[in-house]
Amino acid sequence: MTTIGWLQIAAFFLILLALTKPIGIFLHRVMEGERTWLTPVLGPVERAIYKLGGVKKDEDMSWTVYALALLAFSIVTLVITFGLLRMQAWLPLNPQHFGAKEMTPDLAFNTAVSFTTNTNWQAYAAESTVSYFSQMVSLASHNFFSAAAGIAVAIALVRGLARKSASGVGNFWVDITRATLYILLPLCLIFAMIFVQQGVIQNFHPYQTVTTLEGGSQIIPGGPVASQEAIKELGTNGGGFFNANSAHPFENPTPFTNMLQVLMIFAIGAGMTYAFGLYVGNVRQGWAIFGAMSFLFLIGVSVAYVQEAKGNPMIAAQGVDATTRTMGDAGGNMEGKEIRFGQAGATLFATVTTDASCGAVNSMHDSYTPLGGLVPMANILTGEVIFGGVGAGLYGMLMYAILAVFIAGLMVGRTPEYLGKKVEAYEVKMAMLAALILAGSILGGTAIASVTHIVNPAYWNTVAGTANDMAAANVNNSGPHGFSEIFYAFDSATGNNGSAFAGISVNTPFWNLALGIAMLVGRFLMIIPLLAIAGSMAKKKRAAASVGTFPTDNVLFAGLLVGTVVIVGALAYFPAVSLGPVVEHFLMHGGRTF
Repeated sequence: MTTIGWLQIAAFFLILLALTKPIGIFLHRVMEGERTWLTPVLGPVERAIYKLGGVKKDEDMSWTVYALALLAFSIVTLVITFGLLRMQAWLPLNPQHFGAKEMTPDLAFNTAVSFTTNTNWQAYAAESTVSYFSQMVSLASHNFFSAAAGIAVAIALVRGLARKSASGVGNFWVDITRATLYILLPLCLIFAMIFVQQGVIQNFHPYQTVTTLEGGSQIIPGGPVASQEAIKELGTNGGGFFNANSAHPFENPTPFTNMLQVLMIFAIGAGMTYAFGLYVGNVRQGWAIFGAMSFLFLIGVSVAYVQEAKGNPMIAAQGVDATTRTMGDAGGNMEGKEIRFGQAGATLFATVTTDASCGAVNSMHDSYTPLGGLVPMANILTGEVIFGGVGAGLYGMLMYAILAVFIAGLMVGRTPEYLGKKVEAYEVKMAMLAALILAGSILGGTAIASVTHIVNPAYWNTVAGTANDMAAANVNNSGPHGFSEIFYAFDSATGNNGSAFAGISVNTPFWNLALGIAMLVGRFLMIIPLLAIAGSMAKKKRAAASVGTFPTDNVLFAGLLVGTVVIVGALAYFPAVSLGPVVEHFLMHGGRTF
């Protein structure tokens, strides 16, 4: 740990705080169709899209129609992406001639689901698997679509909470168009140009073979990276153009781009909290949610940074020189980290990318100390509500807000209310359904995979067809760390994050199908109950605040919200976490590694 490291984290948070209000104001104006500085240019484009698509701009959808529109859009684009990935050998912009051999049916299914659900889990090395066309058309398009869909769902839920006696929650086609056209596209254009100036590559060249200084041969990949990188971070998608993701100098060349990328990951999620306050007519409500998210973020990044700075005591006992300094760091755990960014830059990135449903990485989480690795794991287990994905963080935290006021109502013996509307059995059931579905997918998938691939590998050798399938499916570490790799995989897939404890090989039929299902469950079986809450709350009248009203715009409520997130997560996942990083931590201090 160094003063420079802590100042880097503090600077990040202060810049984020300064950006929250202006971004929130812009989001509110765009999503409500108010005039912005982009309207003269993009207004005609927006109207043309509605005309071509037959969209009635003023049509207000019920929550069921809104959900069906979302599902229809997602299914159609998923099928198209699957087909394009399978046909990439016959499509243009494929100088390396990647084809069906690289993109097998189960991998194409997993990849199409992954990008449709904003997960961007990659069971493949991108630079040796997918063509430039696949990167830009099949995958990057989903980076925009899935991010815009997340914003749309969050705004629909906010409208449900803010409206009085309404039957609808907005228009999905209008919401997704505005989110893409006015928010994601212009910002990505700006950030892509900044990335190019900083050294992120943007070309269509075939890969270059060069001779190294030692006389060996090395292949240098190319591609339209800067344009992909912008939406990858801003849309909290996370899928890297290269297997090393944001640790690769072609994706993230400088400390400046590193700081810019983590700010991009949080920017829209933070702004959504202020937009929420504007929608409900009380910006203090938005700041209360921002405060709860900020507290959880600061605790997480502090724990991760401290643990990585302490490092592994067994290595320290070997007399390794603790005075070796990299980016201001002295000693500690530098395994799996880029020297360019150091421990502070790595742990900040790891915390931010798992607080949000991003999954981009500039260090290998599998190489973290047990408690350092617990932080990104736990961040995803919260449902990624700590600023979260674009839109997804807000609607996830509002789910916890409903549970928090329900708990508060039980404690004081009153019918719970949120924003002047009664929270009744239906809303609580829907919120709990979403929370339990996520837990069931993570824990159930982990249990099945652990038994299938560790206890009885011969069974899947027979069913899957070849021993090679099983060999590729095995985890690369034994003991609690091997369990953590499996647990993290289902945690990341269900949480629509996409990062991994990379010691596990997952490009096999079992893993591609199992994790693909987990991604679908984590995305849509959470969204649908929350849209049901939006529809139910929109119909209710808002009661005036009274002496007995529990305030939800102050520090007390923010604390209750934090407690609800932690308690719900602890009750569901503490046994599994104990079997993984917690046990590994104690064993490490006892002199054992895995």
